[in-house]
Amino acid sequence: MNRLFVVNKPIFRSSNGYMRYIKRKYNTKKVGFSGTLDPFATGCLIVATGQYTKLFRYLKKTPKTYRATLWLGAASQTLDIEKVESIKDVAPFEDGVIKDVLQSFRGELTYTPPRYSAKKIEGLRAYELAREGKSVALASITSAIYDISLICYNHPFVHFEATVSEGTYIRSLGALIAQKLGVEGILSSLERIREGAFLYQNEKALDPLDFLAIEQNIYSGESQWLEQGKPLDIATFENQNDGAYLVVTENYFAIIEIAGGIVSYKLNRQERFEESK
Repeated sequence: MNRLFVVNKPIFRSSNGYMRYIKRKYNTKKVGFSGTLDPFATGCLIVATGQYTKLFRYLKKTPKTYRATLWLGAASQTLDIEKVESIKDVAPFEDGVIKDVLQSFRGELTYTPPRYSAKKIEGLRAYELAREGKSVALASITSAIYDISLICYNHPFVHFEATVSEGTYIRSLGALIAQKLGVEGILSSLERIREGAFLYQNEKALDPLDFLAIEQNIYSGESQWLEQGKPLDIATFENQNDGAYLVVTENYFAIIEIAGGIVSYKLNRQERFEESK
């Protein structure tokens, strides 16, 4: 079964571990996901089964929107409530101060990802190495903070929403916000609300054509040739420039690549309306 949908990942479950549950639920062996969430984080996780697992690289998945709660005065190596080391009373702030600090982070932000993160180091997740007490050396990255706003402030908890570029670590953003306020801080909650146009809708099956980020090419040849995966002549395509393209027939869609005048398949003969099955 080919299926594209969004799950609501629960807290303290790894994204990869949660897929074992999804496999059992949908009685399928081939399951994949895109946009790893740390175990502490919850919310929107894009999942595909069957051949649709090959679509991830072509999907429109940005920007991403998160809601988080920053706990002022608390400290943790994980930058969240998983390993709280200390809690200090800190003086409350005026709402205007909180809002101004949040707004100061709009734009590009360069920082070091947290040691306890899903970022891979030589094939292993950073949080796996950190939990084993091994050294974790992460290079600085730059993220775009497109929008950030205060939802509510109930001292010492700052509940905020941020729309960011792919690969942004909200726990690091939370720690930097606290640092700018002159205190320590960790996240007590983190939820991903959406990835691009993807959001949780009770695991509703989605039409991939609504979410693909590649250009559609017009094919003038025999549809059965494309549907059956037969060799394709570049002359049968309206756009003959190098690149990856979506090609749609009445009942199927395919992703092809043109390179140096040669047409090859990246994904072919996919039924357009799998969700009706």
